[in-house]
Amino acid sequence: MHVFVTGATGWVGAAIVDDLLRAGHRVTGLARSMEKAEHLVAAGAKVIQGSLDDLDVLREAASAADAVVHTAFNHDFIHSAGNHSFTKFLESAAQDQRVIEILGGAFEGSSPPLLVTSGLSGLPRGVTEMDLPNPASPRKSEAAARTLAARGVRAATVRLAPSVHGIGDYGFVPVLVKLARATGVSAYVDEGQNCWSGVHRLDAARVYRLALEQGVTEPVYHAVADEAVPFEEIAAVIGRQLNLPVEARPREHFGWFATMAGADMAASSAHTRTLLDWQPSGPGLLADLDQPGYYTR
Repeated sequence: MHVFVTGATGWVGAAIVDDLLRAGHRVTGLARSMEKAEHLVAAGAKVIQGSLDDLDVLREAASAADAVVHTAFNHDFIHSAGNHSFTKFLESAAQDQRVIEILGGAFEGSSPPLLVTSGLSGLPRGVTEMDLPNPASPRKSEAAARTLAARGVRAATVRLAPSVHGIGDYGFVPVLVKLARATGVSAYVDEGQNCWSGVHRLDAARVYRLALEQGVTEPVYHAVADEAVPFEEIAAVIGRQLNLPVEARPREHFGWFATMAGADMAASSAHTRTLLDWQPSGPGLLADLDQPGYYTR
């Protein structure tokens, strides 16, 4: 099939593109610049230059494809500080919702599938694919997909683990590494028994492809390999690799990242594994973090 992928040069999107191409599918990827898209071209993908603000470009590309995978999300808020980071996040969430509506609108009245991307933040510990999204969540990716599905669009959501890890990771774990270096301690909140889920980026990419190949029959898929890793254990590995003490700290220590650092984001992926015959094969979160290469950025 011909798949249009947004965020095609990103951490997850690039892995999805490679996985789709290896499986014999055709891919068109959205990239903000041709310089960023060199890898896509070399791999055999077609590239459309544009951003999430180019709604006409998105609509046209989606209309020309057999399926769409939407992974792009503006993560500039990660590099902001204080309240400004939350404002940036809200702006990114609103932009994401607009894009999903445009992509789904291109498919109304037809059958091609649309996979959008969300996370586990705000969901209860042990959440399954059957649980509904948190209506209070400021990120509306899944809510937008469900609205489209109610209108007859074959739209579904892949919920990613909070740590989509691998060498070269520039997501949430590197935020913790940077904070540990800046403060001289690898910290956890309270007793550190809140849990994060994890998945290697290559395993996550396969969830998207397998869901597309099966026809997107479910409203939600979980890209979760390690279902519940205690946060204190994550901090312990980071501390060992950086030769820093590992200690409890109040939420204020984490600044804008406090909500994520103290969150319980553990999820089951049993239904996804059975449905898609998905068997994660990459290293687990703690094993991956226990490599010196994780700390070279």
